[in-house]
Amino acid sequence: MSGVQTITVGPGDGGQRLDRWLRRMFPHVPQGRIEKMCRKGELRVDGARVKANTRLETGQDVRIPPLPDPGPQQPIRKPRVTEADARFIKSCVLWQDDHIIALNKPPGLPVQGGSKLTRHVDALAEAFREGDGEKPRLVHRLDKDTSGLLLLAKTREAAAALTESFRHRATRKIYWAAVAGVPAPKMGTIKYGLVKAPGHGAGGEGEKMLCLHPDEVSSTPGAKRAVTDYAVLSGLGRRASWCALVPITGRTHQLRAHMAEIGHPIVGDGKYGGSGQENLGDGWGAQLGGDISRKLHLHARSLTLEHPFTKKPLHLVAPLPEHMQRTWDSLGWAEDEVPEDPFEEEE
Repeated sequence: MSGVQTITVGPGDGGQRLDRWLRRMFPHVPQGRIEKMCRKGELRVDGARVKANTRLETGQDVRIPPLPDPGPQQPIRKPRVTEADARFIKSCVLWQDDHIIALNKPPGLPVQGGSKLTRHVDALAEAFREGDGEKPRLVHRLDKDTSGLLLLAKTREAAAALTESFRHRATRKIYWAAVAGVPAPKMGTIKYGLVKAPGHGAGGEGEKMLCLHPDEVSSTPGAKRAVTDYAVLSGLGRRASWCALVPITGRTHQLRAHMAEIGHPIVGDGKYGGSGQENLGDGWGAQLGGDISRKLHLHARSLTLEHPFTKKPLHLVAPLPEHMQRTWDSLGWAEDEVPEDPFEEEE
């Protein structure tokens, strides 16, 4: 049993929850024990009583009561990244500094793992760990088949700052998509709410999101408000168009569900009707056939934000993935013929 000790929260540890900070330093102490110490007032920060979820600040003094001695410790094994995977994920880096890594995530690579997924961005981020330093952290997500800009934070402080920026929408994300048909009007806002569809497995809806009229959101359990701005950049007659999409909110499958709901699903999107060959009406028939890939045509093209530490504007642009570039070439769409931010130009 240890004695009473006082530990000062060091640089890089600010912004963490008390319980997570303590578990990192004393991994043998269970969560229940931490919560009990908080309830009894044994665990204090700058002399004040705290809760397990209290956020710490750099420089604060944490009083820790006597803790049980750890039992025999098993050696901690860091996940191993093969040399080939390390080269692969490092080849995806668009830009980095001491705080942030910006990747151009390829389509088909999951951001996080699941029951049958072991190769994903979160695991491959081990390749960026330096010595005994921290593994870079995810601060936002992209769907598996969506390509483009994805940020990793190199430190806890950077992760907290970037997460706050995304939460308060202090970032501007523009996606490029090829969609079936040509939306009218050519610039607009979609405000359908979203709720997860019922059913599981091959015979159910899986993780598909259903759109709701905005007036139904408050009365529908689990539904959330969702807003997307869109602008048509170029078209292919009435068959398909190149659109810029801005997710004002950040809901699961938001862009895919919203475009399908207005009759213009994203090309190659099997979940939301963007893979059909038939033209059943305005916007449908998104699988353009021939040389056009059946892969999802949705790409996180640009990201603009204020750097959380230098406070300078940071504007990042991700080149199109190979399958989308082939489509653009086939349809005669040229990147230098459209504005970087069509919404800003319109304003």
